[in-house]
Amino acid sequence: MLLKRTNIEEKLARERLIQKKEASILQEVKEILRKTKDEEERILESLASPSPPKTLPTFNIDLLETQKIYHIDQIKKICIDYRLRFLDSKYFKGRIPQEALAKIGVLEKQHGFKISGFKIIAPSRLFKLEDKDDPLLFAPIGNNYFYLIHKWGDDLHPLRKLLVWPFKDMLNLVFLVLVLSYLVTLLIPQGLFSKRGSSIEFWILFFFMFKCIAAVVIFYGFALGKNFNPGIWNSKYYNT
Repeated sequence: MLLKRTNIEEKLARERLIQKKEASILQEVKEILRKTKDEEERILESLASPSPPKTLPTFNIDLLETQKIYHIDQIKKICIDYRLRFLDSKYFKGRIPQEALAKIGVLEKQHGFKISGFKIIAPSRLFKLEDKDDPLLFAPIGNNYFYLIHKWGDDLHPLRKLLVWPFKDMLNLVFLVLVLSYLVTLLIPQGLFSKRGSSIEFWILFFFMFKCIAAVVIFYGFALGKNFNPGIWNSKYYNT
């Protein structure tokens, strides 16, 4: 069997074609990366910008996932229960992950307009410094409804709701102070201030402990400008 002779001109032409295809693919990749970078920068600017006008573009409800749509009342309740804040994304000082930016880009392409007016649920400190707790990114879809775009970071501590329960309202805080006062009073040995321990002495000590603990709580609250959960969930001010 005779081997076919090698035509150098054909080899050169084929190599040129291959290189052109590779260069074309490389150029397409560069163009995609450039567009992606420009798109991400635009989305980041939108996240850092002030809230949009009251009139918002209309989302196509059929393209949204129903389980990710939340009313402001539902968001408010969760924020109050867990002492979280629901603020414009421009106040968020943490890092917005790449995945969240990609999801925003996909939503914009699906609905045919640029999304703005983003909101974030997160602990108060995440609106000042980066932390590891879990922020949730929302987009407004009108009529006090918001669409959950992305959640990142770690979950909240399982006992957070219990730990922030005293700060939900005044009654909860007073109840906690009463319980602490009672427990501290029980730790004081009977007959410490008199030879015979009596119920009157116990309740006098209890009242004294209540005043002491209440004074510390009041000082802490006023000195640091703290407020109850319903007063901070959507407040942009630090001293609340």
